[in-house]
Amino acid sequence: MLIGYARVSTREQETYLQIDALNKVGVSRIYQEKVSAVSARPQLQECLAALKAGDVLVVYKMDRIARSLKDLLTILDLISRAGASIKSLTEPLDTSGPIGTFMVQVLGAVAQLERSIIRERALAGQVAAYNRGVRWGGSRGKLTEAQHSELCQLKAAGATLKQLMARYDISMSTVCRYLNPETSRNVRKKLPVLGAYVDDSVSD
Repeated sequence: MLIGYARVSTREQETYLQIDALNKVGVSRIYQEKVSAVSARPQLQECLAALKAGDVLVVYKMDRIARSLKDLLTILDLISRAGASIKSLTEPLDTSGPIGTFMVQVLGAVAQLERSIIRERALAGQVAAYNRGVRWGGSRGKLTEAQHSELCQLKAAGATLKQLMARYDISMSTVCRYLNPETSRNVRKKLPVLGAYVDDSVSD
């Protein structure tokens, strides 16, 4: 089944162009919303949660569905876990075929390199600060209400703990605290100085 998704950033804008293009390729249903990419996107989360094996999510352009490369890779992983694929009408990305799959792998490699460079620079800065006598406290990461809602929706749609940790730059205990506010009160985790970075080996 072909499922469409359309989005514009403000209520003053219209989705007519995207809707017309999606209808031309014969989508069965279109999810649409007028919201900034940095805000919660309930229609997108509903769309991702509704995907089934064999479905194809069709978008006019990739920036309609993802706010960043990291965001795109998270969404692509959710789509893959559902057994579905995604197709862009204006860009050469269609994960239903081998070329599209290869492109996703390239995107993943680029994202991994980007994360490694950022981690290396951040660690170097932290070491320099530590040598100057700077020490870090144990304050917990906080999310806005919109981010909390989006986190829960992504988890319900199949996102892993590691993906949520990376997306919001928070620890596993903080993710668990937002997902299970009652039971997570007993969870305590102390990170050593210079160790507040998520290790890729952390289990999901």
